[in-house]
Amino acid sequence: MSDNTPAALDHAILPGIALGYAPVIDRQRAIAATRLTLVPLRAEARTDHAELLAALDATWPQGGEVISAQGEALLTGLLGQPPAQPTQIEIPAFFAADAAHADAIGALKAAGHSGLLKGLPNAPLPAAVAGLFKQVVLEPGQAAPAGVAVVHAGVRGAEAVDAAFNAGAEFVIGWPMEGTFEPAPGAPKTEVAADLQVIVELMSRVDEGEDVERLEQTLKRDPSLAFKLLRYMNSAAFGLPVEVSSFRHAIMLLGYNRLKRWLALLLTTASKDHSMRPIMFGAVRRGLLMEELAAGMEDREQRDEMFICGLFSLLDHMLKSPFEKLLQSIPVPERVRQALVDGDGPFLPYLELVRAIESESVFDYRERAEALMLGAGEINACVLRALHKAAQLE
Repeated sequence: MSDNTPAALDHAILPGIALGYAPVIDRQRAIAATRLTLVPLRAEARTDHAELLAALDATWPQGGEVISAQGEALLTGLLGQPPAQPTQIEIPAFFAADAAHADAIGALKAAGHSGLLKGLPNAPLPAAVAGLFKQVVLEPGQAAPAGVAVVHAGVRGAEAVDAAFNAGAEFVIGWPMEGTFEPAPGAPKTEVAADLQVIVELMSRVDEGEDVERLEQTLKRDPSLAFKLLRYMNSAAFGLPVEVSSFRHAIMLLGYNRLKRWLALLLTTASKDHSMRPIMFGAVRRGLLMEELAAGMEDREQRDEMFICGLFSLLDHMLKSPFEKLLQSIPVPERVRQALVDGDGPFLPYLELVRAIESESVFDYRERAEALMLGAGEINACVLRALHKAAQLE
């Protein structure tokens, strides 16, 4: 994948902050937005606000995402000078109730921004402040003011997501996967859906080096998959110098080895099960982030394998089958198998770092980053580039 990301993301950025991200999920399990969390790594950490704004504007040029800035100094700076594009800014209730911030909060709405209130204030907010908030983050059982949608945040696991919606939440911020997939005792055997089976077969044929004609015949069994594969390859994220017009043309441009990564992407995003949309969201970003973290590696093949490792790291949740069984039929490089089946190998530390970023755990973030000898500024640039490329793919 060529690096066509904006200049604002081409170097280490925001070294005093740990970035995390999570999907904002609606009741239909569609992704309403991405929430980016900014957590100071040290209490005294200072942030270059101009650099932060440039990075946010480069990552989400259309705006419309959610920013959660932890710490008073970071949040005050963001309110005083918000991103150029419309953004939803998460603001704690005690902060919103402070008269010292009333003018800055009131000005956000006029500038096209909105607010996500975290918790309930002890007393009603002034009208100019309250008008910014159409959503509020609450604990289960808490009631929202009239006309304000309830959001549950920090939710982990499919059952917890379902419980949040059953408890009245309109949106959930979090991840419907937790750990690796373990089938329930006595659960019926699951089979790979027919549309996904075409991709698995195609991956196997590419892995065996079959000729182009045979590969084309396999793909023609599902024209919608062929269309989606070509759409991916012609996306801005892929950055090819010419438009790919056919599967044969794609093979000529890419070769078999690079084609494998795009078939992996296709497999990871082809499910028609709407409940899998947050999982697919996570898998694409894991793959792109793993690839970004591997950008300094000289071995192109290793970077492609890191991409596949991240993509496939949620395949067990998608296909409801443990990796040990799944990867018997889906061809993957040995280093990917080591990470996903054995919990070992050179890719595992990178995958653990990605999981720490998703969980927004500063402790885990620091530990994983130090183990890889990576600075927060390097990791942040990788996170924002991955989010930018994911948005281009979608």
